[in-house]
Amino acid sequence: MKISIGFDHGAFLLRPPLLEHLQEEGHQVIDHGTRTRDSVDYPDYAQLVCEDVSSGRSEIGILACTTGIGMSISANKVQGIRAALVHFEDETALSRQHNNANVLCLGGLHTTVHEALRFVDIFIASSFEGGRHARRVGKISRLENDSSL
Repeated sequence: MKISIGFDHGAFLLRPPLLEHLQEEGHQVIDHGTRTRDSVDYPDYAQLVCEDVSSGRSEIGILACTTGIGMSISANKVQGIRAALVHFEDETALSRQHNNANVLCLGGLHTTVHEALRFVDIFIASSFEGGRHARRVGKISRLENDSSL
């Protein structure tokens, strides 16, 4: 799978093990960094990753900042992106199965490396169920595209 990733300084410590894990699993990774602990602006990384996903250059994206909230908010501003901030395994799977999420968001402050690796594996392994969920995802898309709101 082709995966685009972006981390800010608040989740910098998650990046090396996640990058290594993804590559060991045979995934092609577009790595947007960050590569230092210097303060950076998370919306810049969200934009790069989400442009990869929305354009089809990558199949999914992974974003992480201190809490994951800033990345999630930023990512969900990009048309066609359904970013999910997760804290538990079941919500990670359900974000794909029910919401057809295409970007996984993590918080470096409260997510261990072990949890992050597990969430990433679950996100990759899960797929959209369609059915009644397709109707709901369609409604999300219509909200996103409705310029009168």
